[in-house]
Amino acid sequence: ICSEVERRIIGLRVSRFEDKRKVVKEILRSILLEVLKSGEEVDFIGLIEEKRRVREPCVIVFVGINGTGKTTTIAKIANLLLKRGYSVVLACSDTFRAGSIEQLEQHAKRLGVPMIKHKYGSDAAAVAYDAVQYAKAKGINVVLIDTAGRMQTNKNLMAEMEKIIRVVKPDLTIFVGDALTGNDAVSQAEEFSRHINISGSILTKMDADAKGGAAISIAYVTKKPILFLGFGQKYDDIEPFKPEIIVDRIITPS
Repeated sequence: ICSEVERRIIGLRVSRFEDKRKVVKEILRSILLEVLKSGEEVDFIGLIEEKRRVREPCVIVFVGINGTGKTTTIAKIANLLLKRGYSVVLACSDTFRAGSIEQLEQHAKRLGVPMIKHKYGSDAAAVAYDAVQYAKAKGINVVLIDTAGRMQTNKNLMAEMEKIIRVVKPDLTIFVGDALTGNDAVSQAEEFSRHINISGSILTKMDADAKGGAAISIAYVTKKPILFLGFGQKYDDIEPFKPEIIVDRIITPS
């Protein structure tokens, strides 16, 4: 990004009385927006509508490491979809972490949606498969699949995740990252993208991230769009990603 700013500035003619800082800021703003909009566009609701027209469920798998707020994010997305009139089923393909099934089950009960689960230690891909079959049988619009939080260096869990993707062939695979972890979130997104070709990302804890630079970096390394931003713990604390807002936060001093 810095080299691109330099490239565009070299040879640029600026009038004597023009604010040079403003010129540089505008160039930087333009480049950052290009980065954030460079990935394939994902029409989240449009995809669900497309699947509904052919009477097929839209299958969405969520991936990421522990502690990013992935399960809560799934509940937020479920709530958003319910408000738009779509039917939803949750699937707990996290059969690894103690308490994971109960956590997602609690969200399912609060939201009033069905949830598919197996016992701890069972085949995570089988849970995902059963959820898709359940959705097809019941005419449910969207399947939201929670997976075990895993470090990108854990080969066994990464292989399990790849199996889930092979079995259910999701319409979207979404990486959930913690905006506060900065470069760690970037390296995680890059590694997950390398293994399973993510469709896009959701960044959580944006209420505590003063600038939002992680969004720029993740979009840059994955070449995939940021879809939503999460903030707070309430189900309504999620919003569609708007590149202009993030860019203005980065280049405008607080």
